[in-house]
Amino acid sequence: MRFKVEYEDDRGIWHDVFGDDGQLLVFTDETAARAALADRFPVLVRMEQYGDGKRTRVIRILEDEDDWPKRTK
Repeated sequence: MRFKVEYEDDRGIWHDVFGDDGQLLVFTDETAARAALADRFPVLVRMEQYGDGKRTRVIRILEDEDDWPKRTK
């Protein structure tokens, strides 16, 4: 299972989070994904704990068995 992190901008649009190398941040562990989210967006994550709206999230990436061309792992 793989996970990615996203944040919501001021216009309500969700964006994927990319690393310094420009690649999508993907994690194999949900706990590691949540830790990375808190590390990159500490203010937004803390605000959610005090009743502010949800502005960050961890998403499970579902594998599609019908992907073409076939991906290598």
